[in-house]
Amino acid sequence: MDKLKIIYARSHDLVEREIEGELIIVPLTSGIGDLEDELFSLNEIGRDVWARIDGKRRVSQIVEELKEIYQVERRKITTDVLGFLAELAKRKLIVEESPCQVT
Repeated sequence: MDKLKIIYARSHDLVEREIEGELIIVPLTSGIGDLEDELFSLNEIGRDVWARIDGKRRVSQIVEELKEIYQVERRKITTDVLGFLAELAKRKLIVEESPCQVT
């Protein structure tokens, strides 16, 4: 499947908080472990991607919006966004939406 056509939604099993200007995401289903490994901190661009993970936008739409905001080459922003989304998915902070769930 073309990764740019995927639609992601945020997991319901997490807590996000802003602490001293930094957005911190903590999964609730990770079990007991090293808390530092479980915390996920987002920089400005990460926050912009996170804000667009709404269960409605395709990855291609997120890429296009960020390309316009940051005025960077499409290939660069695509690589960065796909890498970031892969990390979020690996940590189970986002889930793929099936096309029939999207309204």
